[in-house]
Amino acid sequence: MTSVPPAPTKPSMDALDADAIRAQLPADARATFAAIEVVDEIDSTNSELLRRRTPTAGIVALFAERQHGGRGRQGRAWASPPGANLYLSLARTFDGDFTRLGGLSLAVGVAVAETLHALGARTVALKWPNDLVTDDGGTLRKLGGLLIEGGLQDGRPRAVIGLGLNVRMPAGAAAAIDQPWTDLDALLGDAALPRAIVAGRLLDALSAALRSFDADGLRPFLPRYELFDALRDLPVTAWIGEREVAGTAMGIDDDGALVLRTEAGLQPLRAGEVSVRRRAPSQDRPPQA
Repeated sequence: MTSVPPAPTKPSMDALDADAIRAQLPADARATFAAIEVVDEIDSTNSELLRRRTPTAGIVALFAERQHGGRGRQGRAWASPPGANLYLSLARTFDGDFTRLGGLSLAVGVAVAETLHALGARTVALKWPNDLVTDDGGTLRKLGGLLIEGGLQDGRPRAVIGLGLNVRMPAGAAAAIDQPWTDLDALLGDAALPRAIVAGRLLDALSAALRSFDADGLRPFLPRYELFDALRDLPVTAWIGEREVAGTAMGIDDDGALVLRTEAGLQPLRAGEVSVRRRAPSQDRPPQA
């Protein structure tokens, strides 16, 4: 009796494995990680690393196959279907005081965008302050998002950096998403990659970015951010609490604030205070994202 060979594993079923991710890292990058972990299910990778003590040296990276309490900015839920996307958090301490962490989400966004471009996703852009997007005929489709949390640990600032990246979103999960979206497989087409490769490349880039940010702050990332700015020179509407501000996005300043040119002049907007959408000719306030 002839045995039937097992069917090849489909890309949509590629499981994450810490050793496979670690194998993607060059030796120098691998040495910067105190731990790389993969768990099957968790409430939130950010929440878990916030519960733990962060090592004084090295980065902790935590991946989950599924989150049942994933969240984005301002406590919004983040769609986290199992075994399909990347749900990742990094924990690291920094020198100096906590104010030095201003602009960290922009630096991390640059590192992620550069990595995805290098993998072949050449249309990825950054929507201030923390979204990875692509422009689909004037519609910004969300590919991923960042969430930076943290505080002081033994008098030193520590950051927990969350990244959710749509890799291959299942149709069932996609139906519940209430905003335009895309995933990495759609951008890469036939060049789609296993998640472990994407994860390893991201960790390599993020390790270097965090080291650079710790040494020099946001400054080295400013010209690089400009290359990926999805809002530059576009009319946008921002909300500061309940107050609406309309203007033209003029890029970011040296502190990472989004600068709007308004009828009253230039106005810097700080991360955490606003939600930004492209302004349509007739537009009520849209749902935030």
